[in-house]
Amino acid sequence: MKKALIVTHVSGFVPQFEMNNVHLLQEMGYEVHYASNFNNVSYGTDNRRLDGTGIICHQVDFARSPFQVRAHAVAVRQMKELLQKECFSLLHCHTPVGAALARVAAMSYRKRKKNVRTSDKEIVSEEILKVIYTAHGFHFYQGAPWKYWMLFYPVERFLAGKTDVLITINEEDYQRAKHFCHCKKTKVEYIPGVGIDLDYWGGTDLQSGERKKIRKTIRQELGVADNEQLLLSVGELIPRKNHETVIRALAEEKQKGTKDFQYFICGQGDLKDYLQSLIGELGLSKEVTLLGYRKDIRNLLYAADLFVFPSKQEGMPVALMEAAAAGVPICASDIRGNREILADSAAGTENTRKPEESKKKIFLPEKYDIRNVKMTMERIYKELQ
Repeated sequence: MKKALIVTHVSGFVPQFEMNNVHLLQEMGYEVHYASNFNNVSYGTDNRRLDGTGIICHQVDFARSPFQVRAHAVAVRQMKELLQKECFSLLHCHTPVGAALARVAAMSYRKRKKNVRTSDKEIVSEEILKVIYTAHGFHFYQGAPWKYWMLFYPVERFLAGKTDVLITINEEDYQRAKHFCHCKKTKVEYIPGVGIDLDYWGGTDLQSGERKKIRKTIRQELGVADNEQLLLSVGELIPRKNHETVIRALAEEKQKGTKDFQYFICGQGDLKDYLQSLIGELGLSKEVTLLGYRKDIRNLLYAADLFVFPSKQEGMPVALMEAAAAGVPICASDIRGNREILADSAAGTENTRKPEESKKKIFLPEKYDIRNVKMTMERIYKELQ
């Protein structure tokens, strides 16, 4: 059986974002393996979402910081041992650190000899390990700190030459990747993120009036009065997501006399205790609530009056795509990825539609739909077979 290996340095990434690719590979006849640091869970609290998926898991001690050199050396050694043992034909890397270390390890296994036994003789053939890297947002972006360019740009430019297909998820990264790959054999592809089910997030699968019922129920559960505005953010509690800026801004609004709002943040992360303490210090304990990791984001979006997305850096944020597809008013930072989604979202709502379609609001173009993303990924995978 053909074997494919997916690599991320945090173990929650695949069940959160990559299960459509897993299912696609399995449909194509691949045995899917997953290498990650399963002691470093993100987008959830444990690894139980991998149960029953058919994915074969391998522990690799990836470190999150790019500066933990000794830990990286251990991870590269572990990856080499795994590649030698399993003889994968496809390697699909995600997340910057995990992808870099996996590609370094794969350099020794890009071409390898394989003994193929027929009925009467043994033939030595050459098998090539195909490597894909999906860059979920380069760290060297327009306006990024110079140290990011000094550290990440040379690494990505070098490793691009060891990659068969480099997938970018926004237009800025796509143009930059084409530039530094123009003399290489690397094929650069553009896919607008991991894709979402536009029907599901847009609510077209709901019966008439059900969305209003969901909105009322959620607001009652959260204790939001009819005269209060429900503000919602979705994102990890880490510096990059920039939740502190919104919390401080709301504190200023409260001082001005604005009190008819409640702000809810969905997510978990290292800044939980700090943000909770900040909320108390600013006197916002009744107005700002950390909800933790939630599985009912669509319902929360239907209950929201405004979706707030203040992130400092994104590739093609799923949370913002979901909010746009749900038709929630949005206040977002002016950064790569966000600009692309909001521009497309605005264009989508202005499309001229037939009278019988007038009640169907399209908040995102179909290029973001998971079905179109899947077709593109299927083409990429098949071209590498």
